[in-house]
Amino acid sequence: MFTPLTTIPWAYPALEATHIVGIALLLGNLVALEMRVFGRAAELPVPALARLSLTLALIGFSLAATSGLLMFATQPGELLTNRAFVTKMGLLALAGLNAAWFHRRGSLRKLDTAARLQMLVSTGLWIAVVVCGRWIAY
Repeated sequence: MFTPLTTIPWAYPALEATHIVGIALLLGNLVALEMRVFGRAAELPVPALARLSLTLALIGFSLAATSGLLMFATQPGELLTNRAFVTKMGLLALAGLNAAWFHRRGSLRKLDTAARLQMLVSTGLWIAVVVCGRWIAY
């Protein structure tokens, strides 16, 4: 158990808030980019929006991952036996593999059917990660 986080009354709630802000930055920016790729806000150039959105999404992921690891450190044994947590970690791995495949194949330059499908899969995976995250506590 990571003692400072369990002895300082405001520490764990601050981590939870940081985790939520990170998720909002990540998912919000991915959805904004997806909307543009699917034809919304056509006046915005995809490359410029992608640079901004993906940078903010990466910052959000970094916040969520760092705060998530710190929260995990407070109760690793309990979380490793929690089905929702294990499912969430599996979905995170799938989201990471999908993102790696998306960038490796140059999907942002192609914006073809496969790229659009990958973006839908990504959004679906991240929403499932959020849902599993909420189930962890119950």
